[in-house]
Amino acid sequence: MTNTFTKLLETHDVLLADGATGTNLFAMGLQSGDAPELWNVSEPKKIMALYQGSVDAGSDLFLTNSFGGTAARLKLHDAQNRVRELNRAAAELGREIADKAGRPIAVVGSVGPTGEIFEPVGDMSHAVAVEMFHEQADALKEGGVDVLWLETISAPEEFRAAAEAFKLADMPWCGTMSFDTAGRTMMGVTSADLAKLVEEFDNAPLAFGANCGTGASDILRTVLGFAAQGTERAIISKGNAGIPKYVDGHIHYDGTPELMGEYAVMARDSGAKIIGGCCGTMPDHLRAMREALDTRPRGDRPALEKIVEVLGPFTSESDGTGDDDNTGGERRSRRRRRA
Repeated sequence: MTNTFTKLLETHDVLLADGATGTNLFAMGLQSGDAPELWNVSEPKKIMALYQGSVDAGSDLFLTNSFGGTAARLKLHDAQNRVRELNRAAAELGREIADKAGRPIAVVGSVGPTGEIFEPVGDMSHAVAVEMFHEQADALKEGGVDVLWLETISAPEEFRAAAEAFKLADMPWCGTMSFDTAGRTMMGVTSADLAKLVEEFDNAPLAFGANCGTGASDILRTVLGFAAQGTERAIISKGNAGIPKYVDGHIHYDGTPELMGEYAVMARDSGAKIIGGCCGTMPDHLRAMREALDTRPRGDRPALEKIVEVLGPFTSESDGTGDDDNTGGERRSRRRRRA
């Protein structure tokens, strides 16, 4: 394990993360329903091309192709016994790309949700979830990642299980949730809730924030919610490249590189330290984001009206918190009156 990630965090004003894994792999031939993680072994050159695309576009870090790398997710593809093999391969391929980049690049071990509902509503127990996350974390650590990165989580129970597993693996970590339900996660977590949750752990994450969700406007409202809590931890924003639309039998994201450049600057000004893209984000988007972050001076924290003006409307009226002080409810009311 190297300490590249922590050094980058300490020495850079802002870090550019990577873009979408799935969108890029589908463009390389991955079929719907296939497990991307199997490509770590069967199509290593394509996975290295995925990583290289982010590096060439200017990213300071990239996530490994291991989002669905728990036994729970791999079981869907009869690969539950290949957790160590597939996760280690994802990390080793990333390490190879990063180590020859000619500049510091952090290899970040992606850990996605198990896909299971936790007790008492569902069948997943805390102990089993910790065991699964620990198995994946150890394999990513063995493969050489700098830091673990929990992403697209909805339930606090799952967040806690992963945090415990990462402590067992003795690995630093970051964590993001997906605020895709009127400003909340699918399980009802708000931006304020997550800002409080990350302070529960004695192995607190190095950074936390939001990924995926809906459009770029919505994730910035969530970032403003994190910043309003006065957190001193680095905030992550990995928003989708626009809004998904079904076009000619395929999901298409309407965000242009220019829009994602604007998003990156506004995410920085909203309080995010680590900024990347999620679904739909390709290397061209990342290049525009890199250029915008490098050439545009830091500005004031944007008002909600400015976010709407530049990036488009929010997909919901509420930021999910029910607290007008968090992200400008008064401004929301004025916007509604003008609408």
